[in-house]
Amino acid sequence: MRARLNLPARSDGSIWQYRNLGASHKRHHHAELELNLATRGRATYLLGSRRYQIRRGDLLWLFPAQEHLLIEQSPDFEMWIGVFKRRAIKRTATDPNTRILLQNDPGGDFCRRLTEKDVRSVEALFAALADACDKFSLLNAGISYGLLYAWSCYERSADVPVCDVHPAVERAALLIRDGDREDSLSLDELAHRAGLSATRLSRLFKEQTGFALVDFRNRQRVERFIDIYGTGQRQTMLDAALEAGFGSYPQFHRVFKRIMGYSPMQYRRHGEAGDAKVTKR
Repeated sequence: MRARLNLPARSDGSIWQYRNLGASHKRHHHAELELNLATRGRATYLLGSRRYQIRRGDLLWLFPAQEHLLIEQSPDFEMWIGVFKRRAIKRTATDPNTRILLQNDPGGDFCRRLTEKDVRSVEALFAALADACDKFSLLNAGISYGLLYAWSCYERSADVPVCDVHPAVERAALLIRDGDREDSLSLDELAHRAGLSATRLSRLFKEQTGFALVDFRNRQRVERFIDIYGTGQRQTMLDAALEAGFGSYPQFHRVFKRIMGYSPMQYRRHGEAGDAKVTKR
């Protein structure tokens, strides 16, 4: 799916900090070059037939023609995201070693682990750029510098190990992630749709994603619950849990606490406190 980022016409790109708030994601790509710098927690990306398990310090480049999907993230996962319009890259990437940034889908892997020193430097730079998001002259100058600086840090860093993802594993992950009706498929039905036996799919899925199928499915349900429930103004926790795919409130409570590390009621109180704080400002 081709996504539109709706960046301001006067900007050459944007920099922002991403935190895991439980929202679901769709497989997509967009016209802009993107980079992700993980700063906390862990996450798993599917990029074509590749799987990247990223943690603090991992810098991943996503080129315009490359569809990508964040399929798994720990509750504390955070990263910096940078997107760069082509006009900025053409103006900036003038050296032979940076011209690859103009390509739509270069071959090879583009994920490396930065040194801690470089991570801190890029974090500080991106934080300053994020604060200048409405000052276009300053932002655009910084976007160009940030692109080249991040690439220089990437070039002097070590490769992050990746592995090919079996097409059936990718298919099963996408069925669970993207389809509400597919969430109720039995293991045999899911395996049939993915093209493998249930036993082999279960084994491969665990080996290649690090999660058992049932655990992965429950994590997607928790993310859907958070997205559906929002601030709790539209419906009750039970209704949101059932809509997200849980069979009962006790099942939802047990799974939510195991995955998130706190109970649904604690989550609700935290959200209410957050809402009150926003209102006071």
